[in-house]
Amino acid sequence: MISQISDTILSQLSEFIVSIMGLHFPESKWSDLKRGIKSASNEFGYKNPLEFVSWLMSAKLTRTHIEILSSHLTVGETYFFRNKKNFEILEEQILPEMIDSRKDVRYLRIWSAGCSSGEEAYSIAILLKKIISDINDWKITILATDINPHFLKKGLAGIYTDWSFRSTPSWVKEGYFKKTKEGNYRIIPVLKNMVIFEYLNLAEDIYPSLLNNTNGMDIIFCHNVLMYFSPNLASRVVNGFYNSLVDNGWLSVGPTDFIRSAASKFAPVSIDETVVYRKLSKKIRISDDFQPEKFAPYIPFVKRWIDTDRHLKLVKGEEEEVIKAKDVIKKEGGEGMDLKKDVIKIFEQGRYDDAVRKISGLSLKDEDKAEILSMLVRGYANQGRLNDALKWCEEAISSDKLNPYYHYLLATIFIEQGRMMDAVKSLKKTIYLDNDFILAYFMLGNLMVRRGKLKTSKRYFRNAIELLSDYSDEEVIPESDGITAGRLSEIIESIMVSERTH
Repeated sequence: MISQISDTILSQLSEFIVSIMGLHFPESKWSDLKRGIKSASNEFGYKNPLEFVSWLMSAKLTRTHIEILSSHLTVGETYFFRNKKNFEILEEQILPEMIDSRKDVRYLRIWSAGCSSGEEAYSIAILLKKIISDINDWKITILATDINPHFLKKGLAGIYTDWSFRSTPSWVKEGYFKKTKEGNYRIIPVLKNMVIFEYLNLAEDIYPSLLNNTNGMDIIFCHNVLMYFSPNLASRVVNGFYNSLVDNGWLSVGPTDFIRSAASKFAPVSIDETVVYRKLSKKIRISDDFQPEKFAPYIPFVKRWIDTDRHLKLVKGEEEEVIKAKDVIKKEGGEGMDLKKDVIKIFEQGRYDDAVRKISGLSLKDEDKAEILSMLVRGYANQGRLNDALKWCEEAISSDKLNPYYHYLLATIFIEQGRMMDAVKSLKKTIYLDNDFILAYFMLGNLMVRRGKLKTSKRYFRNAIELLSDYSDEEVIPESDGITAGRLSEIIESIMVSERTH
């Protein structure tokens, strides 16, 4: 029956799978694709795989559909401390340097992307516990994401068989696991609590984003994942990783995950014949000859020029100074400079300090000020610079206390800082100012889940779902970094199902 799938259909199916999941099945792997589709067709209730393929490529797939499909097309071949060289580099060079630089603030954020069943994420947790003597005084986030729900469920349980310890030093099992009655091994609670498991589709989801916790990462592990992606998607994923990392952050990939797209942004670093990639800090000036100290004397005149809607009106006795100010503006952005567009461009390049400098001292239109201030807050939060994000968020609230989005942004910063009660207050303030603010209900639901208040969380989630019903699945939710109503509904439903099964 499976032989009915022709090469033409397999080629189309391969392209379709890439588009929805990122998984790349070249002709040499079509036999694997056939086996996966045959297995998936049974679970979807189709006896004929060809009929299943026809439905699959024409149906409106939900996250649940993609999860089921991924469980048949992905292979979780992993074990603790796989890719030994990368972990040695992490333990001996990357982590010591990073820990030393953070000894005053004591926080680290690490992402295991394509985490499979959790062995990689827990291996990172084990290293941190081994290296940091006062780890209880640190705020550490290890985010573990995958597209396969079965893998995530296993990682969340934290129970492993001997097979997960093959080629693993004995001290790992002996020091950080407890044997169960069934003869398996359970990760100790202090390490289990360090890892957050979340569904994330690298092909479709948006990162960095405060909503899925992928912002401001210090280190990203993505081992043996990119090799399954098409070159174009791999390039897009790597670009997302770059933007998710803080300056001087690290990307570690597997030996089979050669990434050409990293060359233009990341700096490849060869350590003991193993290549890791670093996002170097780039202090790019707005223009080659731009000097803030020279710009400062002209701020009053630049403000006047901006305030007159970019039509130069000479003031008696100040003609020469105003003309100089205009020349400065022309050097920065040209005669017809649009301040808002200019700042947005700088922001999108990740040059947040330059964006601050660009608007500092200038008189902004109200509609521009709101967008630019929120961009700065998100930009600094994405880079893990929470104090700067907090400063600009407070500046935004001071300028417009009744803007609900500013209070929502403040809540996201509080969550990053571990100030959960303050976050709850800010989110409730957001809803008070705007009773239809979907993301505030969503975030409150998540916070209540973390606090074990499941009945309360359900109420907030239901409010969010009710508001989402006014949107089509393809519509982007306001202030969501591009997340659609359909995607957010799936996330909420998944969380609620997960909580019912625990």
